Amino acid sequence: MRPAASDAAAPLREAWYYALPSRRLRRRAVVAKVMLGEPILIGRDGAGMPFALRDLCPHRGMPLSAGNFDGREIECCYHGWRFDTRGRCTLIPSLVPGQSFTPGHIQTRPYPACEAQGNIWVFFGEDPAAAPDIPVLDGFDGRAPDLVESVRFAAAIDHAVIGLMDPAHGPFVHRAWWWRSRRSIQQKAKAFTPSPFGFAMTRHAPSRNSRAYRLLGGAPETEIVFRLPSIRIEHIRAGRHRVTNLTAITPIDDRVTEINHCIYWTLPWLGIVKPALRHYVRAFLHQDRDIMERQQQGLRFSPPLTLIDDADTQAKWYYRLKREYLRARADGRPFENPVQPRTLEWRS
Repeated sequence: MRPAASDAAAPLREAWYYALPSRRLRRRAVVAKVMLGEPILIGRDGAGMPFALRDLCPHRGMPLSAGNFDGREIECCYHGWRFDTRGRCTLIPSLVPGQSFTPGHIQTRPYPACEAQGNIWVFFGEDPAAAPDIPVLDGFDGRAPDLVESVRFAAAIDHAVIGLMDPAHGPFVHRAWWWRSRRSIQQKAKAFTPSPFGFAMTRHAPSRNSRAYRLLGGAPETEIVFRLPSIRIEHIRAGRHRVTNLTAITPIDDRVTEINHCIYWTLPWLGIVKPALRHYVRAFLHQDRDIMERQQQGLRFSPPLTLIDDADTQAKWYYRLKREYLRARADGRPFENPVQPRTLEWRS
């Protein structure tokens, strides 16, 4: 059964989504979030393992995150019902001996949760084994991000994704002395190839008008990869050192998304200037947030969108990838990447 056209703009459910940085979740603690329009309780048990449950007690709908968690079970604050980290009810205090009601028949939905390189991810579908893998960044085994910034955008998931991959908005949205100006626009040509569940801008020297790369020294090279559902990874090499940016976009609901930007590096001096770097990253993301919020004033009239070649080809690829993923899952067949190798040219 193929997905209905009305579902085309919905987030892909058979996918892992970024939840939060590992450091925000202590042992024997829980964090409440809304993801894909669902209330999610994310916790870490006494052994340090993360887990995720639907953040609603099936008795009377009380958020479980309002209760107490002892590292093994969470107790609802309303009537004391208890649930283990797999969502199974273990105790209903109001039951008396002889009553046939069995707590073990009650469950709040569990979600697969995984921790990788200092980040926690949650899966919303039925078969994690057939979904795109959680990204693992080369050269940073066992490392947590050196810097994480999260910003919420008042934009639906599709508009957030194509807004952040758009290569032509930089001189207009991100004008700054340390990045670009309107006068810095120049013609560019970049080679793209298909990659697992997405596409990659192959390794190249950054454009001359991308000033921030110069701070890394040497002759930096960068490769940018996009993969479903909404993950962008930039690998930068500067001599023997690496800087990797992981941007993971998580839908909160059908009108709000959360942008999580994680930076890993091996350059020692970047740690010294981390406060300044955080300021610039935050300013960059806020510029994107502000322009997307302005865009919503027009999108509320549901105008037809005019996507052009080549500047908007990545956006077209995103929609094609998403449609193919939905169809492949519905048909029970392997995903077939619709992207073909191509060089794109634009001015920015």
